[in-house]
Amino acid sequence: MSNKEVRTFTQKLETGLRLAEERMLEEKALRNETIVVSSEDGDFQYIPAKEALASIKNDN
Repeated sequence: MSNKEVRTFTQKLETGLRLAEERMLEEKALRNETIVVSSEDGDFQYIPAKEALASIKNDN
């Protein structure tokens, strides 16, 4: 694979992963579920899916 092909593949993969994450959060938010995330120091935190979804939508 050429460098251009690798970059194109990587971009498509990242786009697909972001879309899958957003869809998962939307489903969980509809059911008022929480998700588990890791903090910078390695601790686990439980946050509402609605909060995580709002956070990623604000980043876009």
